[in-house]
Amino acid sequence: MNLIIVQPQEISGNELVLVDQRARHIHKVLRCRPGDNLRVGVLNGPMGTGRIISMDQGRVCLSLRLDEVPPPAPVLDLILALPRPVMLKRILVQAVTLGVNHIYLINANRVEKSFFSSSLIAEDGWREFLLKGLEQAVDTRVPGLSVHQRFRPFIEDVLPPVLARRGGGRIVAHPGGGAVIPAGGGSRAFLAIGPEGGWVDFEIEKFQAAGFGVFSPGPRIMRVDTAVPALMAQVNMALGPARAGGR
Repeated sequence: MNLIIVQPQEISGNELVLVDQRARHIHKVLRCRPGDNLRVGVLNGPMGTGRIISMDQGRVCLSLRLDEVPPPAPVLDLILALPRPVMLKRILVQAVTLGVNHIYLINANRVEKSFFSSSLIAEDGWREFLLKGLEQAVDTRVPGLSVHQRFRPFIEDVLPPVLARRGGGRIVAHPGGGAVIPAGGGSRAFLAIGPEGGWVDFEIEKFQAAGFGVFSPGPRIMRVDTAVPALMAQVNMALGPARAGGR
């Protein structure tokens, strides 16, 4: 935990009292003492430092100085065929750590329909994993996340106005595609990654009709939780200085 994330309502004046797992982390993992400084950020707000005023078992009191702005909003949007819930937890943390503006979790022919019934999806259990990614990356901007249970309405109705509004490059990862990340609209990008079994032909055709270039990550077949950080890193490198751009 490189950043202690707090809700605005938890702050009184310039003081913060923690009595939950964050306090336990400060005690047992960080092994802090009164007088130590910690990185603190307000969810979707400013960041700064928290100086430990006092602490005892299960309780930490900090004096805050929040005078820093969070990093610029990421310029990469991720379209991801919904993976197994246990894998999705890891992917969300990794994606947010690397920097993602919005995550679209979508259906596909080779996605198990039962995945949409998991508590991670049905009960918004994914939120804590977004926060874990922010804590790791030292950021307070929560990325957007939306769930789309039907592929065709997503690709035909939901996605086009988003693409028109945001612009940027459009890349769908699929074996047999080009070896070079497609260029186009270099200020930001949309990256689509399929399920474990890959996209079917109909889905690739729909992405291509939406202006996506097909890119192959190489001859080796990766698991989705490997492909997401690997491809996000490649796209971010291709964007270069544009990564520092805003929404």
